[in-house]
This record gives sequence, structure tokens and C-alpha cells, in this order.
Amino acid sequence: MATAAPATVPAAVEKVEVGALEVEVAGGGGGGRRGKPRGWRSMPFIIATETFEKVGSNGMTLNLTVYLIKRYNIGQLTAANITNIFNGTLNFAPLLGAFISDAYLGRFKTLAYGSFFSLLGMLGLTLSASLPALRPPGCNQTPQLGEHCNSPSTLQLGALYLSLGFLTIGGGAVRPCSLPFGVDQFDMTDEKSRKGINSYYNWYYGTTTAALVFSLTIIIYIQNSISWPIGFGIPTFFMFMAIIVLFMGTRLYVHVPPEGSIFTGIFQVLVASFKKRGLKLPCPHDINQQELLLYNPPMKGNRIFKLPLTSQFRFLNKGAIVRDGDINDEGSVRNSWELCSIQQIEEVKCLIKIVPICISGIICFLALAQQFTYIIFQALAMDRHLGAHFEIPAGTVTSISFVALALFVPIYDQLFVPMARRFTGVESGITVLQRQGVGLALSAISMVVAGVVERRRRNSALSNGGISPMSVLWLAPQLVLMGIAEVFNAVGQIEFYNKQFPEHMLTLGQSLFYATLAGSNYLSVVLADITKKVTSRDGHTSWLTEDINLSKLDYYFYLIALMGVLNLFYFLICAHYYQYKAMSLHAEESIKLHTRVEADADINIDRDAHNK
Repeated sequence: MATAAPATVPAAVEKVEVGALEVEVAGGGGGGRRGKPRGWRSMPFIIATETFEKVGSNGMTLNLTVYLIKRYNIGQLTAANITNIFNGTLNFAPLLGAFISDAYLGRFKTLAYGSFFSLLGMLGLTLSASLPALRPPGCNQTPQLGEHCNSPSTLQLGALYLSLGFLTIGGGAVRPCSLPFGVDQFDMTDEKSRKGINSYYNWYYGTTTAALVFSLTIIIYIQNSISWPIGFGIPTFFMFMAIIVLFMGTRLYVHVPPEGSIFTGIFQVLVASFKKRGLKLPCPHDINQQELLLYNPPMKGNRIFKLPLTSQFRFLNKGAIVRDGDINDEGSVRNSWELCSIQQIEEVKCLIKIVPICISGIICFLALAQQFTYIIFQALAMDRHLGAHFEIPAGTVTSISFVALALFVPIYDQLFVPMARRFTGVESGITVLQRQGVGLALSAISMVVAGVVERRRRNSALSNGGISPMSVLWLAPQLVLMGIAEVFNAVGQIEFYNKQFPEHMLTLGQSLFYATLAGSNYLSVVLADITKKVTSRDGHTSWLTEDINLSKLDYYFYLIALMGVLNLFYFLICAHYYQYKAMSLHAEESIKLHTRVEADADINIDRDAHNK
């Protein structure tokens, strides 16, 4: 039995922030890449493609609830459920897209196919808005439509759902691959190229936010006030341009071939550990000695960081116990479903530790989903005038949250972080887990504010014939709070995944973030349905009805706020027991590692911390 010596571990390994690493590798890197990374030479095509795609996809979906109500004569609650189910499926699809990309197609082909499917979906929605045969006759009723309007036929609903299905397939392919495909264009072994990645992140998120604001303002205004066919045609054109620009840069791209699905490796660890559950681990009280006796082959390819063995979830370590016949004469593993490396096992442990933290984000996004769903109905029953002639589209009101997010990001970086650093000594001001916790608290507070405003709006509307004279800008405080909550929690989640997932699992991390969004959308549907059934018992008026002025939407918001408080306690428990990822150095390369201490008061990530 031949096993490689373990990689050398520094005496005190602090928490490592991937974005802060400076790595020098003797010899070239980028094993497995097809072509030489050209860095910023290919970025204009990738960033432009992503920007055009975001304008297209957001322009078609952000105003979907209003479109279903006004053009398909669908009731408010039904439209809200359709939108939440669609968004949930759209956000869950990246998990499948990541699997197909990693196992079969690679990122470029997945992006290309996904873009074509998105274009088909947009063409379908544009045709539904343009051709009378694909939608029911118009209805001149108030926003509370109900049975007074003609319902869409089976054929019309079929065409609508087919279009949404194409959008789901396209989004599932594009979302997990767009950001990592840009990262593929940089050489991680070159210091200048690594600095370019940070600029790429800034441009990526900056242009994405700009595309979102453009969709929420200009495109939604055109849809609501000028023409639905034109309002859908413009995003379709942008999607077409995204495909053109994507293929224009083909000769400059680095194409990383698919290396197999990470899901296969995860299941292999679980199966191997289960098969060897009856074996005893060597040196159970000395994790350092145990690492020397388990299967720990040299790293292959262009991976730089190697995860040291830990005692957490120690039952998985049994998957690396080497039995007679597990290794062939040439040193390869005879059956990868019976023997796994320490690296594979520690990667699965990272995933297991991250999932409970990920679940906590669902309730935060639940608050976001509820506000963005019902706030449209609130806006339709409020005074939306700015001046004598301009009326704010109901769907545009939610842009306040994204504007607040965009404005607060530099405030967070330039003011909050330096001030917090003085008190905590943490380079980033607060840790990534603390950042998420602040976001969870703010999301619960925003729901309380939403409930207070809704109570006043409803009383005002009932006193004035159904339309409240209150300005729609009364909804701004809760939206601003939710935007700030996103800066802390949503951006904190992305940062957390990028730092805590192993390097080759970052596509999964991107998909897991969208899966959290999907969970909030599905939970929105279930929670709304349960609330309607429970609160309408014994002849009582439901908290959620087609007529928002007869609903008790403020009680519903308070319920979500209570769930947010309970979720915060759950998160604090998970964060307390969470152990950050540690990394040892690649044994075969000459690497210089510079780390940055994230928190003196937090858990020290060294080998002793993992022996707890």
C-alpha cells in the first residue's frame, strides 16, 4: 500500500480569505484549460453578454405578476402564486444546470444553450402580448378582477407556461455558469491576473445592478404605460444581442473542459463511508497521526489548496481507510465507491457544514419575496403620482430596494467597515457570519415596518372608496431596510460560499445561493395557502383575499417577522458551532501563502480547532 506523505501545514493557520491570497506556483498552472487565459481581453464580451442577458431576463420576469393580472385576467393571489412558483423553479434550476455543465457540456456550451432557450421563452411571451389569440379578451375592471373577466383558455395558458418553461431552462443554464466562466479567463498563478479577478467581480456586480435598475424603471414603465408588446420586445432584443456578443468573443475564450460532476464525488464519499461503517478508525484520539494512515494521494491538476483532515463528522473519515485490494498495483484506486481520499471527504464536510447556514437564508428571502409580491398590490391601491402628469408604475416601486442596495454598498465599504474594524480588529469589519446575522435581523425589522404601513394604508383606503390617498412612497422605508438587509445577508452569503467552499465547488456554491432563493419562493406559496385556510375558518375573513383592502396583510407581515426572529435564533446556534475551513498547502508546488486574519475573537482555524 503506497500513500503519499501529507502536505505540510503551517504551525498556526488562520482563517483564509480566498480573495486575499497571493500564490506563487513554480511552473505553469491552468492544467486542463484549452488555450492560454487572456484575462481582460475577453472581459468586454463576457460582461456585455451578462449585462444584456440580465436586462432581457429581468425585463421579462420582474413585472410578471402585473402582466398576469392585466393581460391574462388572473386574480391577484393566483398571479402571486404563479409568480412565486415560477421564480422558485427558476432559482432551483441552476443546481441541474451546474451538474450538466460540470459533468457533460462545460460552461461555454451550457451558457450558449441556455441563452437560446431564454430567447425562445422571451419570444413566446412577446407573442402572447402581441397576438390576441394567445391571451383572453381585455378586462376593464379594477385590480381586483375575479369572476367578472374572461379567464384564459387551456391553449392560452399552455402557451404561457411553455414560454415560462423555456425561461426556466435558460436561467438554470446561464445563472450558475456566467460568473465562473469569467473567472476561467484569468490565470490564478499570475499575480496581475488575480488582481484582475477582483476588478471583474466589481464590474460584474456593477453592470448586473445597473441592468436590474434599468429593467425595473424604463422597461417596466414601457410595459405598463406604453405597450406590452414593445415592453417585452425590448428585453427580447437584448437577449438576442447577448447571444451575438457571446459568440463574437469565441476565439478569445479559454474553454475549461468538464471534469465530472462534483455530485458524484459527494455520493462516493457517503457510500464508501457507509460500506466501511464497521471498521475502526486508526489513532482515533490523534487526528494528525490518523491523517498519516488514511488514503491521502498527491493533488492533481491545477488545485492549489489541500484540506487537512478534521475530526468533525469523523464517521466520514472511514471512507479513506485503505483495505487490502483497494489500491491497484500502479497506485490507482480500484473502486472509487469504496475508497475516497481525505480531500474528497473534507470537501463533503464543508458542504454539510454550510447547508444549515444556507437554510437560514430562506426566511430572509421569504421576507423579500412577500414584500415584492404584495407590494405591487399595495401600490395599485395607493396614490402613485409624482407631480400632476407622471404616475409611477406599480412594478417599479420595488426598484427602491435595489437603489438602496446600490447606494449602501459603498457606504458599507467606505464607512461601516473602517469603523467596525476599529472595534473588532477584523480586516473586513465583521465576519461573514456576523454579516449574515445582521441581515437576518434587518429583514425581520422590515416586515414589522411593512405591517405598520399596511395597517395605515388599509384604513385610509377603506375611508376613501378603495384607493388610499397615501403616497406610494410610504412603502419606501420597508424597501430601503430590505435593500440594506440584502447588502448584509445576500452579499454576505455569496462571500461566505466563495470563501468556505473548496475551489472546484464554487459552481455549486453559486447554485446553492439560487436554491436558497428557490426555497423562499416555494415557502411563500405554501405559507400563503396555509394562512388563507387557517384564518378563514369559522366564517372569518381570511388574512389574504383577492381584495387587498379586505385582507389583513399587516397580520401576515407580522407573522413573517416572527418567523424571522425565530430564524435568527436558529442561525445564531448554527453560527456558534460552525468551524471555518482550513487549508494546507499543495505538497508538490512551491507556494507562498499570505493570509489575512478575519477575526481575532472568532474561532481560530488551526488544527487544534478541528480537534474539538
